[in-house]
Amino acid sequence: MPRVGGKAKTRKAVAKRFKVTGTGKIMRRKQGARHLLQCKNSKRKRRLGQATELAAADYRNVRENLPFSH
Repeated sequence: MPRVGGKAKTRKAVAKRFKVTGTGKIMRRKQGARHLLQCKNSKRKRRLGQATELAAADYRNVRENLPFSH
């Protein structure tokens, strides 16, 4: 049976990549920490392991795909 109207559904791929904090900020992982790590220095690799806040330009797109995470 088809969905009626605009029932909100969470995009599971987006839910796995982004986390919403208690204050409503969206956090993401940094790119570049998967391979070719021996040529990157330790300080850089440590920073790549930390989560960072999502850019303002991307907030709307991620929010639309995470309707229940306010």
